[in-house]
Amino acid sequence: MSVDPITLEVARNQLNAIADDMGSVLRRTAYSPNIKERADCSAALFDATGEMLSQAEHIPVHLGSMPASVAAVLDRFGTDVEPGIQFAVNDPYAGGTHLNDLTLLRPVHVGGTLVAWVANRAHHADVGGDAPGSMPADATRVDQEGHVVSPVPAVRGGEWIEEFSGPFLAATRTPAERLGDLSAQLGANEAGARRAIESIEAEGIDRWRVVSNELLEYGERRMRAALVALPDGIYSFIDHLEWGDDDLVIAAAITIDGDQLHADLTGSADQVEGNINTVRAVAQSCLYFAVRVATDPTIPTNGGCYRPLTLKTRPGSIVDALSPAAVAAGNVETSQRIADTLLGALAQAAPDRVPAAGQGTMNNVLIGNDSFAYYETVAGGQGGRPSRAGQSGIHTGMTNTKNTPVESLETHYPFRIRTYRLRRGSGGAGRYPGGEGIEREIEFLADATVSLMGERRRLAPWGLNGGGPGASGEDWLIRGSDIERLASKCTIEVATGDRLRVLTPGGGGWGGQ
Repeated sequence: MSVDPITLEVARNQLNAIADDMGSVLRRTAYSPNIKERADCSAALFDATGEMLSQAEHIPVHLGSMPASVAAVLDRFGTDVEPGIQFAVNDPYAGGTHLNDLTLLRPVHVGGTLVAWVANRAHHADVGGDAPGSMPADATRVDQEGHVVSPVPAVRGGEWIEEFSGPFLAATRTPAERLGDLSAQLGANEAGARRAIESIEAEGIDRWRVVSNELLEYGERRMRAALVALPDGIYSFIDHLEWGDDDLVIAAAITIDGDQLHADLTGSADQVEGNINTVRAVAQSCLYFAVRVATDPTIPTNGGCYRPLTLKTRPGSIVDALSPAAVAAGNVETSQRIADTLLGALAQAAPDRVPAAGQGTMNNVLIGNDSFAYYETVAGGQGGRPSRAGQSGIHTGMTNTKNTPVESLETHYPFRIRTYRLRRGSGGAGRYPGGEGIEREIEFLADATVSLMGERRRLAPWGLNGGGPGASGEDWLIRGSDIERLASKCTIEVATGDRLRVLTPGGGGWGGQ
């Protein structure tokens, strides 16, 4: 069966629409502000073998690593699974990334034949562990960060399976909110499966498989053509993570050879006794993101476009941690630095496409007690780009979420927002300046535990081609007349009336003035 270009484009948009619809259902029916307001969730569609067919333009660190979750379920349960069942996983060492990100996966059967999988991932604001929000700064083992879910059946006949839901809900400080978000994930997969079945039945299974395979091959052809357009060579770059008073190396060497690209991260630091380690699936997603930035973002984002890319890591390193190392901040912070490092290398091959460093952190703020759990990543400055200034107050790099509106914050949590504005003058100078960060000050109306996970507090976002660095970030605790600068990674106790001031980094500038 041949597939003409028009049919291929219609099919590509149809599959992307399925993933988009899944994300919309998830956000509209979720309970937590983190998902319904901030859109901290992602959705994708896979073929029967687990290769990604389409994704919504959601969160890079979710989507690039989601195939590992599908592979983990297939490895454990195979393809002879019952129709309508759904599987759950968040175990970083069995297909997950960090424990807050729970993936729910559903097989799609037509006429009793497994044809596809739909999956979505959502960040749950609390999954237990030693501190509210499940990112304790002093964690050294993954079990200190919350409840671990290795691939397991989670839903059968539309009902939660107790072996999954019981322990998961018992572990969290906010079980009602968690159940609401889980139900939204379940509904999103059901909506995606329904749309996929309609599409497959309209085409017929054989024809649908042919079109799907051609989409994967088209993505591969487009990526190979984009790589051929880049100059062959080996491009290296080193960046650093902040860890106490030390700087941990993230080293990348990228080899472009014709229509193939190989990335080597083996020169990166060893894993540490802390939570900034990350698993290989996250490093893989960083490579996918960086290559898309440096090539052509219109290339269909599916498993085919990633076939020409390979990655080498060193087990036991900070970019390929071994169990049971803690990894909560690795997913949100180390991922940003891996992406920065890969982009720094790719800027040498594609100087007209790669921007200066963005804020390079997600500025994680976690606040809670026994009755609530708040989580947010605060936006900052985008790096200046080869043809225009960086954007201000925006999420960049491996995240693609939104800031929680003030009205929602003050409605759902015992907070008062005292300041919320752009951080003027924080963008790096250059022909195309970096974007500005954000200043946000929160007053606590109840006693709580606060965890901060941030980066670029000492090592500012770098500029490119003569552009200046962006301003580094700052975190301050205000208690009456006392003002204390906080470490970028810490867990502290706060009292009613205390205030937290977060100043996020600006982006680096591009080009000399």
